[in-house]
Amino acid sequence: MGVISTAKVITSSDRVGRPRILQPGNREWVSVIEAINTRRVAIPPLIIFNAIMHQKRWYDWILDNWSIAVSENGWTNNEIGFTWLKSTFDIHTKHCTVGRYRLLIFDGHGSHVTPEFDYYCRENAIIVLCMPAHSSHLLQPLDVGCFSALKRFYGQEVEQLMGIGISHIDKQEFLQLYQQVRPKALHSANIQSSFAATGLVPYNLSRVLTLLNAQLCTPSPCCP
Repeated sequence: MGVISTAKVITSSDRVGRPRILQPGNREWVSVIEAINTRRVAIPPLIIFNAIMHQKRWYDWILDNWSIAVSENGWTNNEIGFTWLKSTFDIHTKHCTVGRYRLLIFDGHGSHVTPEFDYYCRENAIIVLCMPAHSSHLLQPLDVGCFSALKRFYGQEVEQLMGIGISHIDKQEFLQLYQQVRPKALHSANIQSSFAATGLVPYNLSRVLTLLNAQLCTPSPCCP
């Protein structure tokens, strides 16, 4: 969020070929925790703003079942991750559980592996499965099929705002835009194709194995 117009970066000539990636100080991070299931449904998101406390005016543009959290840097943390588990995931998946257990697949972020998180899952019949490191681009349906579309649609909306002279996005405007673009990316057909692309549903190991760049190496002979 923040300034959305284009900008120029002035740097020294001795860094040719070695660009320094900069994040302008007048922009801020916002994180969104999303979850989808094999029934082709996306449960309500949790929006994380860079702030110290909540402000009532943010909620003028938010749907009833969405949630908002705040952190000092706009990222998730152990407390927010546990809140999402109890107040979002558990509530919005309990009614559609087949049998006793639910399976929750996630990456290895620290907020997913705290003792409090693990204990709550065990007490509420939630089986957790942590993906191997650096594998979400192959194994996580959201990363494989949904987030790229979400970013593209959001970028298109931002470009339209720039075209009519709007050069800044605040928290309320972000919520408006996100509510517009989310249904375009997290819809039933896209969720289904995302699970298929990762080989999870239907189960197909070759969908992932064929993408791995595995090379056989001949071990060097041992020294005498």
